[in-house]
Formats: sequence, C-alpha cells, structure tokens
Amino acid sequence: MIAVVCGLAGFSASAGADVDPVDAERLGKDLTPVGAEMLGNGSDIPAWRGGLAKDLDHSPGDFHTNPFATDRAKFRITGENWQQHKDRLSPGQIALLERFPDFYLDVYPTRRSASYPDYVYQALKDNANKAELLEYGSGVRNAVMTSPFPMPQSGLEVLWNHTLRFRGHAMRFEAVATSVTSGGERMDVLRDYQYYIRYSEVGLEPEDLDNKIFFLKRKTLSPAQMAGRITLVHETLDQVRSPRKSWIYVPGQRRLRRTPDLSYDTADVNTNSIRTIDQVDMFNGAPDFYDWTLVGKQELYVPYNAYRVHQGDLTLDNILAERHLNPELLRYEAHRVWVVEANLRVGYRHRYAKRRYYVDEDSWSILYAEEYDSEGNLWQVTESHTINFYDVPMVYPTLEVTYDLQSGRYYAEGLDNERGATANFSERLTPRDFSTSSVRREARR
Repeated sequence: MIAVVCGLAGFSASAGADVDPVDAERLGKDLTPVGAEMLGNGSDIPAWRGGLAKDLDHSPGDFHTNPFATDRAKFRITGENWQQHKDRLSPGQIALLERFPDFYLDVYPTRRSASYPDYVYQALKDNANKAELLEYGSGVRNAVMTSPFPMPQSGLEVLWNHTLRFRGHAMRFEAVATSVTSGGERMDVLRDYQYYIRYSEVGLEPEDLDNKIFFLKRKTLSPAQMAGRITLVHETLDQVRSPRKSWIYVPGQRRLRRTPDLSYDTADVNTNSIRTIDQVDMFNGAPDFYDWTLVGKQELYVPYNAYRVHQGDLTLDNILAERHLNPELLRYEAHRVWVVEANLRVGYRHRYAKRRYYVDEDSWSILYAEEYDSEGNLWQVTESHTINFYDVPMVYPTLEVTYDLQSGRYYAEGLDNERGATANFSERLTPRDFSTSSVRREARR
C-alpha cells in the first residue's frame, strides 16, 4: 500500500469537502482533472497525457474499435505463478487463480486512456470547492454532473465518487444477462435498458436536482415466459431520507405495482439471487449499514480497456466458459486504485459482513469488489470490465461478472455482443419517458 490512510471512515455528523481553493488548482497540474496522480510510477504505469482522443471516428450504436489492438500481453499470471505477483493482486484475484486451474490474467501495457468532456473536468473542479457529505454520509450536497470529491479524504468520499461518476446523459441498449450454474448450464435473459442521468444534465444547479440521480426503465424481451416485464427505477441521491422509488409491471398481473424492498441485501432475482440489489453497478444505494474506511492507494492488476470482449462478432459461447469468463478475451493492466473497506455496523444485518472495493484513480469506477461472510470468509468476487466510450467520452463497464466462490456459480451482465449494436448515447430521452404513465402506455402496446 502507498499513502495509507487510517481512521478516516465512519460517520461524522456532517463532513464538508474541506478542500482549500488553492488545492483545487492542482487539478490539471500535478493531478489530472479528475484527481489522479498525473505522473506515472517510473516503471510500468505511465503519466496521464489526456487519455483517449476525443475525436475518434464512431457512429452511434456501433461497437467501439479497439484502439490498442496491436498490443501484446507482457506476461500471464496463473494459479502456479501468482506468488511472483502477489503484491499486485487482490485476495479475490488470488482466490480465482487458485480455484480455477484454467483461469489466468494476461497483463498488457498500461494505457491511461480515461478521458471525459471538458465540461465534466470543469464540474469536478467546481465540486471540489463546494461539495459536502450529508449527515451520516447518506448523500452529497452542492455537487452536480460528476464525482464530488476529486481529492477524497475518507472512504465515504471515494464511494460517492463512484456512485456519482459521470456516466453520460442518456443511453439505450439491449444486452443479455446470464447466471451460470456450477455445472456450466446457463439461463440467458435479454433486456432492453433505457437510462436518463438527471444528475448530469448540462446547466443543472444542485438545488434543482430534486434528490434524483437517474431514471431507469428495463424491459425483458426473452425468454418468452418472462417477456414483457418492465422495471422502473427513480434513483435518489439521499436514500436514507428518501429511498429509491421502484415499480414493476408483470404481464400476467396487468398492473404496475410499487416494489418497496428494492434495496440493501434484498436478493436480486434477476441474477438468480447470486447477487444482492446493492451489488448492481458494483455498489449502489444507501451506505448507512457499514462503517467505511479508506485503506489507501495500491498498484494493482485490474481489468481495463476491455475492447477485445466488446465486439459484435463474438458469441456468448465465445465469452462464457463453464466456470468463468473466457480469459483469452480479457485484458488486465497495472493501475493505481483507491482501496476502501466496509464493515457492517453494530446492530445492522446484511448478507455481507465485510466488503472491499478497488476504485480506479483515473475514472472513480469500482473495478473490483470483494464480499465476505460473517465468518470472515471470502464469498464473492466481482470484476468490472470497462472501456473508454467514444460517443460521450467516459469510462463505463461493457461487462460485469460476479463469481460466487461458495456455490461455484457466476453471473455476467452487459452481453450485447450478439445484438448487432452496443449502447447508444444519442437517444433523445427525457424524464417524461420514465413516468409511471409512460410505463403503463408501453405495457398496453
């Protein structure tokens, strides 16, 4: 670990950003515009030099050409040689390598490709001087567009940087999510996803947010026995004060009903209960069940620039092996990550007693998550395989996978490879498209 920080977690009554305006001027100088270290490590992590070019040729909905297609793996980490690389491996990675003899990590040259629009960089700088944690860390005030704390001082600030990271403005895509049994049998479910990111509206002031982060509408397209189900979510910023609002439409019931239990460790039935609701997007929702500690920063081999697995000519059979993803299609690089640990608070109940997150310094995206049971045993490992999208420059997952080490099952989502198109960020969506009346009209069609 480097720059280890101790005792910076917990819940204070009210925690401001405490960033001196002069310090915020470091953004774009010795720190990147998002708050990462501008310089490299002198060996295999290079300096950040603006990230991926913002003028790459691309048509909305097309799969993104691999800008690093000529790169070759530097070396391979396996279950037999991981001890030689243990300083840059997380406990979850080691567990996967030891459990699956045919699993490996191909480590490629590090490309600090993360890039965002200039207005996002300006918003980060504005947030640095104004953003504050709400009481007990339940939310954030005085921030919009993107991560609120580019120079974080606590585990909660790092967590909120992930939750509120820039994810574009609106998008729509079709993708398969699948749960895979320990014997390799799959249950594939195809869904249509629509997002509108209220928090990232250009020109929006913090006081106009109305406690909303984003709106989501998800419709199941197949298999036939599940087709027609629609889930509607209004994601709130302070979920302790005002929990997320969610509804579900089931064709057989022919009505849209509220789902008040869509939070915390409620089993996510869409994953065959492999994951909990708060594992969606690596972590989401209210953080109040845990004490959060900023452990420090670490150099780690993490999934990055996953363009190879983000291609339309691949089939699901190419990607999904019997017990894990096909490692031949995955790319790992050395990057610096913030390490945050969450321990269940006294008097609270949750399926996971401890959780650990590894957050990319260049994008504030959680790239690895590890979940532990009440006995301290590692239960699950989740990887987020991200790319830098071209349409609206940003880092976002193209594929997420959760491995359940206790049952031998795994769950993967974001599989749009056989759809002929990937996420479209040019969709003209508005908040009206995410009203209950809009869902009812769609259900009748």
